[in-house]
Amino acid sequence: MGKPYSEEFKNQVIRDYYSGKFGGRKNLAKHYNLNAGTIWNWISKERKQGNLLNDIEHKRGRSKEESIDYKERYEILKKYQAFIKAQREKK
Repeated sequence: MGKPYSEEFKNQVIRDYYSGKFGGRKNLAKHYNLNAGTIWNWISKERKQGNLLNDIEHKRGRSKEESIDYKERYEILKKYQAFIKAQREKK
């Protein structure tokens, strides 16, 4: 079994992951001299429990307001495909 880490330490690593302070899980693992899989296990466990995620201000990725919904993405893709088809027909 692995080394026992304090909850405080685990939470700090998870906060650093969500802040993007070190770029990603691999860089974070190098910084803390941990296995990237260990960090992923902590993050997964935390997501399932939902404890820390509610307290983190800077979550990775886009916020719900910033994200484009799937219907809009589909419409954009359809327009792009029509554009490509028209370009091919011109040749």
